[in-house]
Amino acid sequence: MEIIKIVGIALVATFLALILKEQKQNFAFLLVVFVGCTIFLFLVDKIYEIINMLEKLAINAKVNMVYVETILKIIGIAYIAEFASQITKDAGQGAIASKIELAGKIIILAMAIPILTVMIETVIKLIPS
Repeated sequence: MEIIKIVGIALVATFLALILKEQKQNFAFLLVVFVGCTIFLFLVDKIYEIINMLEKLAINAKVNMVYVETILKIIGIAYIAEFASQITKDAGQGAIASKIELAGKIIILAMAIPILTVMIETVIKLIPS
């Protein structure tokens, strides 16, 4: 029932932000950022559990941990870029938000190149010459 708590906090914050926006826009934005960070911190335990589960699965499957760590980093970058982009959009800075998204995509691509290389090499080895 954690989602009910999260939705409750988000709805209360939304109503407060709408009220504050008429009087003090800066406080409304700070409230939105604070609540967003609070929700993220509320989910840290769940994220930790997911990472541990994925690491155990990788160890049982005898997958190289370098690849698992890289994939987890890529997922983390995607979520962080999305979070920062949404906050920036909330602040009314759509242009900066799109630059954050672009930077996240480029960093993800750069981190994925070693994995893509291994995958291509594996496929080439499977093809009879």
